[in-house]
Amino acid sequence: MKLVNRIITFVLVVALLFTGMGTTVEKVLNDVKLGLDLQGGFEVLYEVESLVDGQKITPQVLTDTTTALNGRINEFGVSEPSIQVEGEDRIRVQLAGLDDQSSARELLSSTANLTFRDVNDNILLDGTDLKEGGANASFDQQNLPIVTLTLKDAAKFAEVTQKVMSMGAPNNLLVVWLDFEEGVDSYAAESQKPPADQKFQSAASVTQVLNTTDVMISGNFTVDETKQFASVLNAGSLPVKLTEIFSTSVGAQFGADALKDTVFAGIVGVLLIFLFMLLYYRLPGFISIITLSVFTYLVLIVFNGINAVLTLPGIAAIVLGIGMAVDANILTAERIREELRVGHTVKDAFKLGSKSSLTAIIDAQLTTLLAAVVLFYFGTSSVKGFATTLIISILLSFVTAVWGSRMLQGLLVNSGYFNNPAWFGISKSKQHNLEEGITSLDLSTKFDKINFVENRKKFYALSTIILVAGIIVLSVFKLNLGIDFSQGTRVEIGAEQVLTKQEVVDYLDEIGFANEDVVISGDDKKTAVTRYKVDFSQQEVIDFKAAISEKYGQEPSLSTVSATVGKELAANAIKALALAALGIIIYVAVRFEWRMGLGAIISLLHDVFFIVVIFSMLRLEVDITFIAAVLTIVGYSINDTIVTFDRIRENIDRAGVITSKQELALIVNKSLRQTMGRSVNTVLTVIVVVVALIFLGAPSIQNFSIALLIGLVTGMYSSICIAAQVWYSLKVREMNKKGTAVVKKEKKQWGSDEPQV
Repeated sequence: MKLVNRIITFVLVVALLFTGMGTTVEKVLNDVKLGLDLQGGFEVLYEVESLVDGQKITPQVLTDTTTALNGRINEFGVSEPSIQVEGEDRIRVQLAGLDDQSSARELLSSTANLTFRDVNDNILLDGTDLKEGGANASFDQQNLPIVTLTLKDAAKFAEVTQKVMSMGAPNNLLVVWLDFEEGVDSYAAESQKPPADQKFQSAASVTQVLNTTDVMISGNFTVDETKQFASVLNAGSLPVKLTEIFSTSVGAQFGADALKDTVFAGIVGVLLIFLFMLLYYRLPGFISIITLSVFTYLVLIVFNGINAVLTLPGIAAIVLGIGMAVDANILTAERIREELRVGHTVKDAFKLGSKSSLTAIIDAQLTTLLAAVVLFYFGTSSVKGFATTLIISILLSFVTAVWGSRMLQGLLVNSGYFNNPAWFGISKSKQHNLEEGITSLDLSTKFDKINFVENRKKFYALSTIILVAGIIVLSVFKLNLGIDFSQGTRVEIGAEQVLTKQEVVDYLDEIGFANEDVVISGDDKKTAVTRYKVDFSQQEVIDFKAAISEKYGQEPSLSTVSATVGKELAANAIKALALAALGIIIYVAVRFEWRMGLGAIISLLHDVFFIVVIFSMLRLEVDITFIAAVLTIVGYSINDTIVTFDRIRENIDRAGVITSKQELALIVNKSLRQTMGRSVNTVLTVIVVVVALIFLGAPSIQNFSIALLIGLVTGMYSSICIAAQVWYSLKVREMNKKGTAVVKKEKKQWGSDEPQV
């Protein structure tokens, strides 16, 4: 029976989705907050130090200092600056879209300087005379907002007020300044300006001697202004020093070019995925194109909703998230195709395939989510942004690639108009009759000639050779550690004309920053990259950028990392990998068994080691985004492994009891052959995106993309040739030692199998 109302419902739902997206997508894109690597700007991590012996850096000190920094940033008109306290004595500042980076850096790190002066600009009191935390927002007797101060010495204040009062009206004013610049600022000049533009904070008349520690500053304040002013005064009264221990700055032109290139690469990669899905999977592929479009739109909606900042690695995470959502669609489509080949009708195959694929999808994506959470917790800056985007992508893929795809596909399947298996890429000749009693375990595959178990020793030998060769390579070449994990300054110079190495070397020597280590990069040879083994001081950064900008017409991108931060980043990276591996092995052991968990971790270590060796051989720079790539591969690799183990477990359940290693080998081989097609297709779709990012994306994420490409290939190999084989070897050993059989183990189902349509 054919139900046209299902088709009408499908058309209406899709029309509503795309109409909604089409009418709002421009606003959504405009609302996306771009990171400094996509629009220019700078990020700096300050270490807060006291300039007074015995002064402790307390949380209140850090809070008040961030308030003072925010007030200074307002002078530059930066929209939505990011100022965050990190740890016990650090403050991270991110300013995207800032043109005058040098002036901003200079102003931000200058010590907050609170002074009380007369109208002739003579200093009477300074921040050291104010009691720590002595500024508070309050109200006077008329309930008007004021700021109250608590001084250390009443007698000194009495002396000051006596001096000011004796100057007589209209000069008997006590002027409060913050960051007064000698030789530049003056009360005489500022008093002629409108009140809103005056640089001093307050100018109060003194008509009597005040022998007290309590001072009241009144003016035309709002409640919020008094709160901010109190915090600024507190920060000014605390003689702190801000020392740069990490910084990175990106020229506006670099940011614009990076955004354009990476978005273009992403679009090309995604379109190729869409084409493959449509041609290979037919109807499920068409549905996946719809849901993947919705998925991308929803990622941006959620991203804007949580006020996240989109960085280059974030764009890569979105594109890779699409690849992961594709994996869920491929898993379901492959299971449906299997049920069709067994002999089920389209409706039954859709129902059974959707149900059997759900557990594998959830298990696989939960492990990837685990790696993303670890990366978010230990990551900083753009890496944390990458992890945030990846987490959003994984969660939304359940809504679109699982629930959404099944709902839309269910409408078409249950309409009765798509009963021909050809809609799913299965010809009639490949279908069996249900009466034959054929199960999916009996179906032939394109990989039937490969005996994975029989060749396991060859796989072990190959991996051992790789291990030994890798150790030799690492001992000889070592890792080309970027400044993130060591110490130093990395500079990327862009020009409007073709550059030569000698030209850049000569100019660096001319401006006092001599360096022979210059690499010309980019297809047009208009970019030069150089690295210094020392971290530049703030003034050196300002001088260097000014000289390069004057010569080449573009502000360079520059990152500098102190030795302390480099060691911390390296330690956090190792900790992140260790915790991710531990979490995965625990999860797999609980959901499956400990032998599968051990096999999964061995294969993961195999993948990570292989990536490290390749980077060592090719002398590619290992930076913080490399860790993001490695953890992403951890997620993808375990995804593949989980799908394989899930199929092994399912086939064991069908067999019931396995009493010999020959039967177990048959199960493992069958399972690997059945999942091989899905693994190849999934990896190919993601590789398409990664290759697009390598050749068309921004140079700054090229190493990131190369690490992903290596990991994707080795991940597919290790999940089939290492993880499953390790489990088989351990299982056979158990059977031989204990004389026990492998029996069916009840597995816990994940909720409902599919939406009802």
